[in-house]
Parts: sequence; structure tokens; C-alpha cells
Amino acid sequence: MSDTCHELLLRLAGRLPDDLLWRYRDWAASDAYAVLARSLPRTLLHGRIPLTDHELRLLQDALVPYGAEPGAVSSVKGLDELPPTDYTFSPESPDRVPMGDSATVVLGATLRGRHGVGEVRSCWRIGPSGINRVLLVAATTGHARLTGELQRVLRALGEHDPCVEVVPSGLDLPPYHRAALAASELVCAGAESEEHLVLS
Repeated sequence: MSDTCHELLLRLAGRLPDDLLWRYRDWAASDAYAVLARSLPRTLLHGRIPLTDHELRLLQDALVPYGAEPGAVSSVKGLDELPPTDYTFSPESPDRVPMGDSATVVLGATLRGRHGVGEVRSCWRIGPSGINRVLLVAATTGHARLTGELQRVLRALGEHDPCVEVVPSGLDLPPYHRAALAASELVCAGAESEEHLVLS
């Protein structure tokens, strides 16, 4: 269930507001699925955010067992395929924050050589909500918990709405993540990078 919910929230990056998405991911990291089951379908309906068939199945499988209203879930609009992302990504911050800033140093120290982690990459997202760091992490297990951990690290370092994308190995990346990856720079590598656990 954790993997299903994590994949759904991963696929909603760039489509849900950052202030909601990080909180939903924090709830998933702490197994607060009942709260998520009440909130996420309402958010999707209120924001008129459509989902692909695969995402609708993820929503059903992840949240109905925890109390999501089947009527609300079935009322979420469908989408044939995801459009290109509306965001622009850059390897460098337009605000001239260097990649060697304190957050990058702490993230490198936290994840370098870590078991279950492959490549760790970072870029900057420019869009209507401003400029945000996007952290991309390839991982083999514990995706939701790792997301929650890294969000808490970035919030402690001053990032109000952290954008942390922990990508399971073998996942076909949505357009948002492909665009972020294309503009990203390597922060560090975990222990699994030697096994070719890389973002692609």
C-alpha cells in the first residue's frame, strides 16, 4: 500500500500545489493513510485535477481501503495522457544560489553511500509559484519514508515547501520528472549507484 500511495503522489508532482503535496507525502511517510484518504480525493475534485487510467487505479487501490469515499474517487476526471509540464527547469538557481549551498552539502552528507539509494540529483524549477529546488533520488525501498525524511531535512534548512522526488527503480518517469532530470546535476551517489541504480 505504501508503494502504491507513493507512486500516486510522485505522479502528482507539478500538478498539486507544493504546500499540499509535501504534507500529503509527510502523511504517507508516517502511515496516516486514513487522513490522506479523506483529503486527497477532495483536493483532486476541488482543483479539477484529472488523472490517467493508471493514476485512477492507484488512487482506488491506495485510498479506498482506508476510507476514501468510492463516489468521490469515481468522480475524479479522467485524462488520456499527461501533457508536457508547464514548468521550466535549470541546473542553476536563477537567484544565484550555488549548487554547493548548505542544503546540498547536508543532503550529500545524509545520502552519500547510503544503502538503498542510487543517484541523488538536484535542479531548480521556475514557475508561477516561484523558484524551488527539486531533489531527485533513485531508491530501491522505503520510498515514502525516505521522502518524508528528506522533506524534514529541507524544511529544517529553510525550504518551506520542499520538492522531493524519490523515484523507485524501473519507474517510467512522467513528463515533469523527465524535464527535471534533464536539467539536473549530480549531488552524490548512494551505495546502490554501483549496481547502476540511476535515474533515467
